[in-house]
Amino acid sequence: MPRPTQNNNDSKNVSRHVELGYINGFHGVKGWFKVYSYTSPRENIFNYPIWQVFFQNRWHEFKLEDFRATARSLIAKLSGIDERNDAEKYLGAAIAIKNELLPTLATDEYYWRDLIGLEVINSKGHALGKVIALMETGANDVLVVQKGQQRILVPYTKGVHILSIDLEQNRITADWDA
Repeated sequence: MPRPTQNNNDSKNVSRHVELGYINGFHGVKGWFKVYSYTSPRENIFNYPIWQVFFQNRWHEFKLEDFRATARSLIAKLSGIDERNDAEKYLGAAIAIKNELLPTLATDEYYWRDLIGLEVINSKGHALGKVIALMETGANDVLVVQKGQQRILVPYTKGVHILSIDLEQNRITADWDA
């Protein structure tokens, strides 16, 4: 299942932007940034040549000028930021792309962000709660479903535990006991 983001900040106009990571440091004195990526694999953040960077309470557009992945970090150079002093104001800033730049998925594929907030019911019609997060486990992804204070984990295995997903009805039907 593709997962370009873990976007949790409604104040940043998430309907138009998909967060891919954030600026978490500096590299050198020529305006290069260290980047933390939410994408999987982490280098996929570099697949997008135009970044939106959130600072001073609004999005600013930058061209990705150059980038490198090292064993320990990702580093990037954005156009117009040529000195460390220019870069400092962006520390902690979210990196996003415009929503329309996401690849179109096949009919039965979903981005994680599309599943967050959906109501989960079991095949008997009992409400299990709402999807609050997803986790990668290696074997398969897992839905984190919460109802009140109770959380349950439901394996995201289509046709086995996940029977149907209806985005229009905001509902997932699962073969899972309450």
